Amino acid sequence: MMGHTHAMTGAIAWLALAPPLAALPLLNESSRFIETGIMAGALGPAELIAGALVCAGAAMLPDLDHPSATIAQTFGPVTWLLSKFVSWISGGHRGMTHSLAFAAALGFGVHWLVNTYPIARDITVVLMVGLALRAIGIGIPGNKAGSIMINIGMTAGLYAVFLSLNVGYAWLGLAVGVGCLIHVVGDCMTERGCPVLWPLGAKFVLPWKIGIKTGKKFEQKILAPILSVAIIGLLFWRLAPL
Repeated sequence: MMGHTHAMTGAIAWLALAPPLAALPLLNESSRFIETGIMAGALGPAELIAGALVCAGAAMLPDLDHPSATIAQTFGPVTWLLSKFVSWISGGHRGMTHSLAFAAALGFGVHWLVNTYPIARDITVVLMVGLALRAIGIGIPGNKAGSIMINIGMTAGLYAVFLSLNVGYAWLGLAVGVGCLIHVVGDCMTERGCPVLWPLGAKFVLPWKIGIKTGKKFEQKILAPILSVAIIGLLFWRLAPL
């Protein structure tokens, strides 16, 4: 799937799953392992929107194994070189990073990192929001420098708004894990599939050759509008007053 499709499905996943996840005592209550419940207080309007953006950005992360992907081009030579390295260690595109193991490792890793080093939380939020805006095409067509400046400005503005609203980020690692997982699910619906149970080599793919062809007419002209309507509908459902 293309970058914007992954980002939109990431946002949809968070908007759809946040309430049921918050209803789980394991995620909502404190324990001897987690001082504050991961999803405690995560259903306010600001948290839902912040979570949707973070999850949308995180849905781009598995494609770090593809030097030509949107995420590899987002921050210039830095992400391109990182992508080349990830591609090498993961065995090429749709290898290690397109698996349950990667989604779980990244989710738990981010949760530990942001709770151990507060600055990591801020960096993660900014990077994920920036990736989300880049993926959905925020910018000026044909003007790379202008698009970068708009992305930076909007990312900084959104982060400042979240900061002013005292958004809590106990759920940050969970959102990153969910975003990576929904990317894997999406790519399993394409004609190439994914090695979901990596390091096992078997690929999960839709049967009867009905997988989505990446970047073709169905994804761009039919699927993208459907996902856009789904995001608007979920936002209205979650945020509209009763």
